Amino acid sequence: MQKPIMIENEKEFCCSKGHMLPVITIALDPKLSRNQRLLCTECLENADIDGKAVGLKKMIQLIEENQIKKMEKVETIIMNQIKLIESLHSIVDQMKSYLMQQLEQLITIIIGWIKNLQQQRLQFSQFSFFEELEIMVMKSNQPDSNLYIHEIQKINLCWTSKLNPKLEQFNQFDAYNQCKQHLLSLELDSKKYTENYQQLQTNIKIMNQEISSLNTKTNIQPLQNDQFINQSNIKPFNYQLIQECSIQQSDLCRAIAIDKGCSTLLVGCESLIKVFEFNQGMIKKIQTLKQHKDWVQTLNFMHKSKQFISGSCDHSIIIWKCNQNNQWSFKQILNGHNNSIQCLIINTNEDLIISGSGDNTIKFWINKNQWLCQQTIKEYSQSVLGLSLNQQQNRVVSCGYDYYILIIEQSEQNQEWRLIQKITIENYGFRVCFIDNNMFTFSPYNKEEISIFELNNNNKQFTKTKSIPIKSGQDVYARFPQQYINQKSILVCKNGEYVNLITKKENGEFLTEQSIHFEVDDLYGTMSDDGVYLITWDNKSKQIQIRRCKEQ
Repeated sequence: MQKPIMIENEKEFCCSKGHMLPVITIALDPKLSRNQRLLCTECLENADIDGKAVGLKKMIQLIEENQIKKMEKVETIIMNQIKLIESLHSIVDQMKSYLMQQLEQLITIIIGWIKNLQQQRLQFSQFSFFEELEIMVMKSNQPDSNLYIHEIQKINLCWTSKLNPKLEQFNQFDAYNQCKQHLLSLELDSKKYTENYQQLQTNIKIMNQEISSLNTKTNIQPLQNDQFINQSNIKPFNYQLIQECSIQQSDLCRAIAIDKGCSTLLVGCESLIKVFEFNQGMIKKIQTLKQHKDWVQTLNFMHKSKQFISGSCDHSIIIWKCNQNNQWSFKQILNGHNNSIQCLIINTNEDLIISGSGDNTIKFWINKNQWLCQQTIKEYSQSVLGLSLNQQQNRVVSCGYDYYILIIEQSEQNQEWRLIQKITIENYGFRVCFIDNNMFTFSPYNKEEISIFELNNNNKQFTKTKSIPIKSGQDVYARFPQQYINQKSILVCKNGEYVNLITKKENGEFLTEQSIHFEVDDLYGTMSDDGVYLITWDNKSKQIQIRRCKEQ
């Protein structure tokens, strides 16, 4: 501890009479002024002291002892404060190191991307005289620039998929939007270059149609007709926008949920949760919940009780309950994740919550009067973006920025969850969904297809068996999870700027019934459990829009 230091010099002390003699005594009379209390030897001989007097040395000693006691108390407080601030400094320093590391990785990716394109340019510039001569002699010199463009697109897609997960961490920076604009410009340039190629594909389709028409006229039957078997049992449908039900919502909305009875709608608007009364598509705001400190990312209703769950970028999960007056309040806050909540599911018994986070973990929460974390899976090295439970509720499929899908199963013996399969994939994805116990779907990033994985009964492993063509486009934003509506056999799948509505036929085939184009990929929504309503928000219309199913 630092010693107390008197700022005055005692040798400079002088009495109020100006005797120019050393001060030796202090009068403790409260009626005296500050200078009058200082007494030299001459003052002592002539003055009549009313009250106590103490020697100067003794008084300095007493003051120093009192000061030491004060300093001991202050020292403890300050040392504790300094330790906390030093911890803060350490954390900020770690953040700085992490950010520098992430930025270095971004720069490494960009430099690698440039070198890859430069190598490709060098490869394109080289040719074989004899091969080119053969092409010219055989008169088959067709423009092959599309092949080059396709290679460039493959390179760009590969490096973009590496860059985007790193870049997303800086989405609060002003420069983030500039980076995304450059990436978008790359995609638009590719689209311009491929217009001729797409036109060629269109011409081929027209030619195939003409051949098919000719086959019909000449009684040549196609080999496969079984795809039309049992189609009559599933009625075609169309989700139509109810214009009068749309309401303006300028705040960004990343999560939407509707209860089983289609009476309450939740919308996550930045850090707020807006509660709407839902009546046959018409909505009316009745409450705003302000507990979260950052973006609301997930919303899930419980169907057996009047509760719902929200997950946020503030790292927390909140359980909300509804009182008799139909007002919502928070019941419990679940803390445990160290980054934003990206996805969340609840089992049918409503005694298990599974959450995926930007901290690269999957957590299993169980209800023992209070919700608590039972188990954590740490198999990912990047954010977990999609989760789904099978019908039997004993198996979870997950996806994220890593290039693999995890299958996690609950042990019948100790009820613990364990990884049973890691499926390597060509591209990461945001969304995954169980159709039944033996089949799930997966949306690979920026691909116009949905992958179907089915369980092999021989080796008990999931493998990709087919792909469903869909409409997509640029898909930067996660969330808006896939849904499978059992009642109507509809798979709801957001892909880029589209919401694709796909039916599973009785013969096991999938057919895209409707693709709704929102012209922007900043798009979120949900479908009601009965498949009657599709509720969305997009950043172009900035509206909460209600669509209703019309069977044709």
